[in-house]
Amino acid sequence: MPTLRQLFLANNAQTTNFPLLLEFERAAGVYMYNSEGKAYLDLISGIGVSNLGHSHPYVVEAIKNQLDKYMHLMVYGEYVQTPQVRFAEKLVAVLPDNLQSVYFTNSGAETVEGALKLAKRYTGRPHIIACKDSYHGSTHGALSVMGNEEFKQAYRPLLPGVSFIGFNNIVDLGLINDQTACVIIETIQGEAGIRVPDAAYMQALRARCNETGALLILDEIQAAFGRTGKLFAFEHFGIKPDILLLAKALGGGMPVGAFISSNEVMGALKENPILGHITTFGGHPVCCAAGLAALEVLLNENLIAGVAEKETLFKELLVHPAIKEVRGKGLMLAAEFDSFELNKKIIDRCIENGIITDWFLHCSNSMRIAPPLVITKEEIEKACSVILEAVNYFA
Repeated sequence: MPTLRQLFLANNAQTTNFPLLLEFERAAGVYMYNSEGKAYLDLISGIGVSNLGHSHPYVVEAIKNQLDKYMHLMVYGEYVQTPQVRFAEKLVAVLPDNLQSVYFTNSGAETVEGALKLAKRYTGRPHIIACKDSYHGSTHGALSVMGNEEFKQAYRPLLPGVSFIGFNNIVDLGLINDQTACVIIETIQGEAGIRVPDAAYMQALRARCNETGALLILDEIQAAFGRTGKLFAFEHFGIKPDILLLAKALGGGMPVGAFISSNEVMGALKENPILGHITTFGGHPVCCAAGLAALEVLLNENLIAGVAEKETLFKELLVHPAIKEVRGKGLMLAAEFDSFELNKKIIDRCIENGIITDWFLHCSNSMRIAPPLVITKEEIEKACSVILEAVNYFA
């Protein structure tokens, strides 16, 4: 009889020729457990998803309660469904006044697709500007605004009318003009290896969009919900987006995304043509119930308050001649090494020793450090000791 691993390799689509092939039976808090009971500390939160840790009991209870009522009823936007309404209400309450209307989707990539369509439809303009080394997802539209040719060249032709500017480069902002429908930018770049822009740059970007009438789309799919030490990363820079993109941690472990804008802008999807963006499972009631519960936990337990101190602890502990830099904001960090080869060896040894981490798509010589916000001081010390042991072993 084939093993689960053999069935996985035979029947599940593979995304690389070298999957990690780790098997987990359960997960709770910052740990995942295999069939032998070995615990692995999750230092990447499922790539920015598990901000509250795994299987938070309040979120699990919200999911169970909603399951007893109903699951899918209708495509998004037609029925008044309590989980969608309450979740949108809560999100709008913690966002700036211009972000009033929430469109729930299935994922981050669909969120990007919807936002790009919305910007072009509202402005009537053809041109999109994105940033070099950006990552916004893997669907055709999202891939079109990815700033790394290596990952997109095999899928051309992509969307026309897309130009790229340097991230944190004020001079390049002059390329934004009256033909620009939108500028889509990660508030803090993720797959580029965690790049934090200057406040002056972000404010100049906001001003340039105001001058030209281009919409500013901030992609916070990785950066939102306390990850950087603020509820939303744009709060660090004193600006507001015209369209905000959310996913990953939005669902508390369940799949949901959202693009959020003003009532006026979002209204462009209602006519000429009607049903300007359609999604069958977007805003699934169970996912929205989970997301609302996760946001309530984040706020009620004041989990964001401890993020800056945990950032400092990581940066204080991860000091070694082979570590060129530990950069980032909050618990969205990158530790840089000389090469991908060294980084990969260190990552693999960390996994062997019970610490899950990985590298970045556009910065393969850097290690991702993005644990659940609930990680404790003792767990940070444990994780750093395992990382440093691996560094000493190879460097």
